[in-house]
Amino acid sequence: VMTETDQRPRGVCVFCGSSSGNNPRYVEAATQLGKQLVARKLRLVYGGGNVGLMGALAESVHAEGGDILGVIPRQLTERELSGQFKHLGNQIVVEDMHTRKALMSKNADFFIALPGGFGTLEELLEVTTWGQLGIHSKPIGVFNVNGFYEPLIEMVTKAIEEGFIQAKFKELLVFESSPEALLDRLFTHKPPESPVQWFGDQAQALNKV
Repeated sequence: VMTETDQRPRGVCVFCGSSSGNNPRYVEAATQLGKQLVARKLRLVYGGGNVGLMGALAESVHAEGGDILGVIPRQLTERELSGQFKHLGNQIVVEDMHTRKALMSKNADFFIALPGGFGTLEELLEVTTWGQLGIHSKPIGVFNVNGFYEPLIEMVTKAIEEGFIQAKFKELLVFESSPEALLDRLFTHKPPESPVQWFGDQAQALNKV
């Protein structure tokens, strides 16, 4: 029996900044990631914005003829859509941030975080927490451009040393500094199993994530 997941393209949900950052390496990294997604016939699932790293990523995928699903809250359309680049693929406007994240997750087989601000960090840590709690078992990649995520690696290590994170859950996150290496690892990575089990209506609800 074909499920909804079987019928749709394999999707990679990418979290990234709506700013470009101060170093041109960040935009270049977003562009290279977009090219790699298309080369591997993966669908880009992202926050729907047209500025910053989100815009660079989407433009790269579009330029290569790739498949795009953008999900953006109505309140952010004016801020994140510049109007200069109109061909962003399939665009879905939703009413709130919670719906945005749930829909992005539902359409993803993998997650990747590029550099970004509070929103990117929140999205990355939320899906990591979901993985720890057994809400999903999808691989999570961190594109460590220009050493941007070294402090996060240090923070996770510190939390393990201090007894706040089990050592095995360090493997929830895959860190790489090139898009090729990151995608190669995500295709073969098996995240650690969660001790939490969901049953009945809870499990059915979580299947939507």
